[in-house]
Amino acid sequence: MRFRQVHLDFHTSEKIDKIGSKFDPDQFKAALKAGHVNSITLFAKCHHGWMYYPSIMFEMHPGLDFDLLGAQLEAAHSIGVDTPVYLSAGFDEKIAVSHPEWVYDDKSHSHAAPDTYNKAGYHIMCMNTPYLDYLLDQVREVCERYESINAIFLDIVEVRPCYCRSCMKSLMQRGKDPNDDDAVMELAEHVYANYVKRVRETLDSIRPGIRVFHNGGHIRHGRRDLAFANTHLELESLPTGGWGYDHFPVSAAYVRDLGMDYLGMTGKFHTTWGEFGGFKHPNALRYEMSLNIANGAKCSIGDQLAPDGHMDPATYELIGYAYSEVEQKEEWVDNVESVADIALFSNEAYINIMGGYTKETINDAGVARILLEGKYLFDIVDLESDFLKYKIIILADNILLIPQLSDKLDEFVKHGGKILATGISGLEQDNSFRYDLGAKFVDESGYKPSYMHPMFKYDDVSDTDYVMYSDGYIAECTGEMLAEAVKPYFNSTREHFCSHFHAPASGERIGCGMSMGSDGIYIAWKVFEDYALKGSLILKRMVCFALDALLNDEKTLKTSLPQQGVSTLMRQNDRFILHLLYAVPTKRGENVEVIEDLVPIYNVDVSLKLGADI
Repeated sequence: MRFRQVHLDFHTSEKIDKIGSKFDPDQFKAALKAGHVNSITLFAKCHHGWMYYPSIMFEMHPGLDFDLLGAQLEAAHSIGVDTPVYLSAGFDEKIAVSHPEWVYDDKSHSHAAPDTYNKAGYHIMCMNTPYLDYLLDQVREVCERYESINAIFLDIVEVRPCYCRSCMKSLMQRGKDPNDDDAVMELAEHVYANYVKRVRETLDSIRPGIRVFHNGGHIRHGRRDLAFANTHLELESLPTGGWGYDHFPVSAAYVRDLGMDYLGMTGKFHTTWGEFGGFKHPNALRYEMSLNIANGAKCSIGDQLAPDGHMDPATYELIGYAYSEVEQKEEWVDNVESVADIALFSNEAYINIMGGYTKETINDAGVARILLEGKYLFDIVDLESDFLKYKIIILADNILLIPQLSDKLDEFVKHGGKILATGISGLEQDNSFRYDLGAKFVDESGYKPSYMHPMFKYDDVSDTDYVMYSDGYIAECTGEMLAEAVKPYFNSTREHFCSHFHAPASGERIGCGMSMGSDGIYIAWKVFEDYALKGSLILKRMVCFALDALLNDEKTLKTSLPQQGVSTLMRQNDRFILHLLYAVPTKRGENVEVIEDLVPIYNVDVSLKLGADI
């Protein structure tokens, strides 16, 4: 894949006329050149259900009178720009209106209800209906018509539990109860697997091996089967559109261990997809592209073409500001692998392995935030990862041991690896620790919040009682006591409360708060969930002390880069590439994070301990 891509949205209502009337091949090419773009995803079909070429089987947009897709393909190829082609799969509003029986329905039976057609917005299509054949015919026609296409992007598709009439009928034919949520999810998995299988068969019947990506907005940890249904991965992550600046580093830390080519996808928009006239500050886009390549990803920036087909010069000036820098650095960021001391065993992967369904977890976000701020090199792993590459495995808050995980951790510990476990993580089914973490688990503390009194010296940690907002647990120390758990006078209730929020520490010790044994360290609170929600400084200090103690001066990277900075280390054949980034997102409005200033940081100390010649 190319490094400097644009994803050119073109979701255009049939109520708008003169589609593409201002399209000019020379102006199109000039915009791509100004943006330093070398790949652009072009539209064959949009969410409204219209085609953007003279289709034989389907309806071209009624306001279009020429082959816009073909003209764009020809113009892009004439200057060496790659052209993946987009088809909206999960949305097709034209068909949703004419075939409401093909529309997805949720458990409350509200999604496809008649009154929803009176509101602006798209309806999701169900792939367990004849709509799938309709979609595959569109994919087939596009690939047969344009031989130059080398990649297909299919949007708004994922494992989606559906309660439409077709899915309910399928469940009953299988002898399943339509009211059984597990049975509904089992069918959803089957429907999605059939969808990706039939897409692959369709593509290979025309152009064997053509690249394809099925976009569901997030790559699920622990579901490599879903990831490998694609030929490459595109990590949709618009920081200003609700994802935030923490989302991409977490996704990338997992994906980069899969061995697949991947890119990070953001947008030029001030907020999110579909916005006309909204622009990020150039520094934000520059930072986001730098964050992509620092994590081993290629880059994609979302734009939306105006109905008249004229490429907005301001947009490509903005994109060019970021991509001119990426272009200069491509030699150093292609075909790299991350160097990491620490692996977080993904909570999201754990839930998916245990038969649950989740897209993201707050615990993983809390771990990643502490590791990024502490400048620890890390990856996020699942059961298929190679644990032996790392010095520390983090089991965050909720990871009870299962046989597959225990087997891998046994081998990891046998080879000298260390474990950091928090909350109920590391416990077997009988509530005992399998590994020597210096503690014997007793029970839930029953107090929330409770307090932690440190017995360790670290940075600005004082000799006092620190409030711990999250769920806490009682454990007896069997190793080295690093912190004590302290009870409050009482939990606040209507019968007894103190002050505005919670009762103060009573001074009574109720067990160990942090302990160290031969195999690692245990912290008796869900500190990562707590950090994601509250961001209390003592949580980070506890975790950083624990990690430093376990690394025992074998930390690969040490740097004075301020806490908001991001650092990654990549290996490219026989050379190492260190990335140091610094920007401070600011929250504006209800849910928008923006970057405007890039403040220069000087005199940053860096030391690397690589165990290899440099």
